[in-house]
Amino acid sequence: MKEKKSLLQHSGVQSVLAAVLCILFGLLIGYLVLLAIHPETAGEAIITIVRNYMNYSAPAKQKMYLGNTLIKTAPLLMCALSINFCYKTGLFNIGAAGQYVVGAGASLYAALAFHLPWYVCILFAILAGGLWGCLVGLLKAYANVNEVISGIMLNWIGLYLVNMLLGTVKESTSNYTLKLRSENPSALIPSMGLNELFMKNKNVTIAIPLAVIFAIAIWVVLNKTKFGYEIRATGFNKEAARYAGMNEKRNIILTLIIGGALAALGASFLYLSGIEEWSVTQSSVPGMGFNGIAATFLGGLDPIGTIFSSYFIQHITSGGSYLDKNIYPSQVADLITSIIIYLCGFVLFFKTTLNGRLERRNKSTGKENEKS
Repeated sequence: MKEKKSLLQHSGVQSVLAAVLCILFGLLIGYLVLLAIHPETAGEAIITIVRNYMNYSAPAKQKMYLGNTLIKTAPLLMCALSINFCYKTGLFNIGAAGQYVVGAGASLYAALAFHLPWYVCILFAILAGGLWGCLVGLLKAYANVNEVISGIMLNWIGLYLVNMLLGTVKESTSNYTLKLRSENPSALIPSMGLNELFMKNKNVTIAIPLAVIFAIAIWVVLNKTKFGYEIRATGFNKEAARYAGMNEKRNIILTLIIGGALAALGASFLYLSGIEEWSVTQSSVPGMGFNGIAATFLGGLDPIGTIFSSYFIQHITSGGSYLDKNIYPSQVADLITSIIIYLCGFVLFFKTTLNGRLERRNKSTGKENEKS
């Protein structure tokens, strides 16, 4: 008879516990940093970061700024899904940041130069991101170029190409692209009434539920389909997968195409909401793709867990903007996120240690039962 597992022996429960510990330790270290900068207000500052939109006393303001957090959670979730999906094939898609960039460039250029509707602009983003991911996949599959190296290089190539491309559709008096609401309202992703839930926040769109639907779809593909099984088998052991008749080169390329499309789709979700414009003079790759790494590992490398971890990472990131800039740098929130990423590396150690202790306790209990 198969022995029934205790609650703590379930992998899902262990992942949640590990994530909670990572968060608590990350916040603790963040508090210590704040304490070192300005001890008198450190406690208030860490609470400010955690409260985020709750720092407003008016419920209407809270709802509106919760909407802003969710708007930015949607692209972060898509970037996290991109990294998650590729990781299942044994690939570290750090190039998600560049794929996000080209997705922003393709969708905005389609909207502002060609005046296309939102759904066509999204397709432009998906194609651009898929192509960018395909370049990494081809280099990996046929030239054995490490995807981290090629991904990082393409991040910067993508950034400067997009800056040049969108420089043709920018405001004449600033370095930002033209505003979609005045230039091409049809390129804005529709709200379908969701904005009413957040005090008529005009930037809230169906991108938020769409991102959640994509997360569920990715979980189904990975766990319930033949293609998903091949993806995971290739990630576990390429040689064994090849021996079993699976085309590991095709799987690597296809995985990175899908990963690139997901990250680029996330960029279109953000910029086609109208919440912000692209700066054609920015010299650093947007952090959304890199924050996706934190959300992926904090979510236990599970698409469903990634939904919650993406919200948490964005919640902390947005909370950092409420700090008193005369005392603390807003990058403290990014520091906490980085610490959480680092601590996520100890998740496997936590699970191994916990399982070892549970096994020893079960053996000890079994021996006591035999004696009685």
